Amino acid sequence: MTTTEQPATLRERKKLRTRQALVDSAVTLFGERGFDDTPLDALLEQVEVSRRTFFRNFRSKEDVALTAVKELWDVYLDVLDSMEKSGPLADVFLDAMLTTLERMDEDWYRRLPLTLRLIADSPALDGYTRRHCAEVQAEIARRLDGQNRLELRLLIEFFVASWRCTVDEWLPDCMPGELPALLRRTCSSMNSALGLSLGV
Repeated sequence: MTTTEQPATLRERKKLRTRQALVDSAVTLFGERGFDDTPLDALLEQVEVSRRTFFRNFRSKEDVALTAVKELWDVYLDVLDSMEKSGPLADVFLDAMLTTLERMDEDWYRRLPLTLRLIADSPALDGYTRRHCAEVQAEIARRLDGQNRLELRLLIEFFVASWRCTVDEWLPDCMPGELPALLRRTCSSMNSALGLSLGV
């Protein structure tokens, strides 16, 4: 969760608790047994929910495993929509992610590194993640421009690559307070990185 607000009704609170139990158990169970080697039924048995209940909350085993990643980009898109956009677009992307990171709670910071390790260890989950990332990038382009201009697409690719490099640097220590500073450093290195050349 990224907010401390509680649902108003008992039914909504129960649904939220069930979803949270699935998320927490998924990253722990998949981390212990391996994502590819753990059937969905093992997760359902541990949380004591039916398949019907699971599929009311998630589309697939991959979907529940990637909850932390999806939460991040869902909040990011909301922040991007709501913020005033002026100045270099690269700075807008960076500011939106810094604001997003401020909104993520301690539980999210605990689950993110577990999720990243699951992705690294599972080709299937890695492929699912890449598809989700492509969808997010297309959505960013759509919201900003409505057209897939080459320059915009490249800038989005560069920013997402910067984020990936940032979380790679963040692992394995995973100190929550270090992530924003690492992101700033990675993004500020982009211009010098583009200027790299090979000696002859």
